[in-house]
Amino acid sequence: MTQRVISVIAKTQRIPPEKISPESTFEELGLDSLDAVNILFALEEEFNLDFPDEASRGIRTIRDVVGGIEKLQAGSAGVK
Repeated sequence: MTQRVISVIAKTQRIPPEKISPESTFEELGLDSLDAVNILFALEEEFNLDFPDEASRGIRTIRDVVGGIEKLQAGSAGVK
């Protein structure tokens, strides 16, 4: 999952994937809030999820993104 997230971010922002680690913050990667919104849209499409606004506010690192996706997937696993 982490590699998939890194791949989406790398493609969306044109950053070499080797420069992105789970501990990377958006700030360290030179990304602003508009970039973060674009990344979340790309991740929603990639993982077929909807990030609630409140969930996206606490995201600072790539690891946070992965954790948020895992929580959303776990929460929707029982919904049919």
